[in-house]
Amino acid sequence: MTRSESKYFVTATKMDEAFLRLLEKKDISYITVKEICETAGVNRSTFYLHYTDIYQMLQKIEEDAMQNITEVMKKYPIDPDNSDSVLQFIVQFFSIMDNDRDLCLALLGPHGDMAFVEQIENLLAETFLKRLPEKLPKNDPNIKYPYAFILNGCVGLIRTWLSCPVKESPDQVAQMTYRFIEDTAQGYLNMQK
Repeated sequence: MTRSESKYFVTATKMDEAFLRLLEKKDISYITVKEICETAGVNRSTFYLHYTDIYQMLQKIEEDAMQNITEVMKKYPIDPDNSDSVLQFIVQFFSIMDNDRDLCLALLGPHGDMAFVEQIENLLAETFLKRLPEKLPKNDPNIKYPYAFILNGCVGLIRTWLSCPVKESPDQVAQMTYRFIEDTAQGYLNMQK
């Protein structure tokens, strides 16, 4: 990376961080380019060198976040017959969230983008819930309920963990999440008897 490329990257990162700090406090519709520039210590022309508007900025930040999440998660595929691989997957997912805590908190928080929340839900559903242990009946028309319960519970747990001042480690939260998922799946099976 050349010096000018490095400066370009650092400037974009400063603006992204400024935007995320503002997004934690208020809805995107109330954030201005002027505020972002003042918070980042850059001028408006610098902003427009990188982005056409705030919504493009948000889209780029979300695309980069999803790309990082999916790349790391591909390294830890789930084997439904191996509970260690399921737990390892969950640990890695929480490690990703922990590494980008401010980003995830802003995007998943009360002023975040619901479309991004849906992307996270879809990612969890596609990579994890579809691979729940084979003991769950696949053709059960009511299986959507425990899946929805688990999925929404995972997203709520992530939000709570990210915003909590006392931070449990990704391993601790992963263990807890794994237990909740297993207990919900087992509880649903017990109801079917």
